[in-house]
Amino acid sequence: MSRREKIEAMLADDPTDTFLRYSLAMEYRSEGDHETSLVKLRELFTDDPPYVPAFFMAAQQLVDLGRIDEARSILRDGIEEARTQNDSHAAAEMSELLSSIGLLGEDDDL
Repeated sequence: MSRREKIEAMLADDPTDTFLRYSLAMEYRSEGDHETSLVKLRELFTDDPPYVPAFFMAAQQLVDLGRIDEARSILRDGIEEARTQNDSHAAAEMSELLSSIGLLGEDDDL
């Protein structure tokens, strides 16, 4: 049984387990299934409260895929959510990533 299959089996017992859902998204990423990983991470954005680490990991994955504008949007939302949850460390990490991607993917006339 693969690691992903083990996580899926545990999720069958508790489909609302946030960390298992996050772990499954990360497992899809490590398998190279980026679209499924991103779908799973985005699902965590809608939890109450949203799972802040999912914003950072989705943005990081999008940067790796060259989808810079999507990454920026997710980082902005993630920073706002981290601040709402008083998670200054996560907000700072996402701000740093947002700053580091600079003008990547921007039009030349900006």
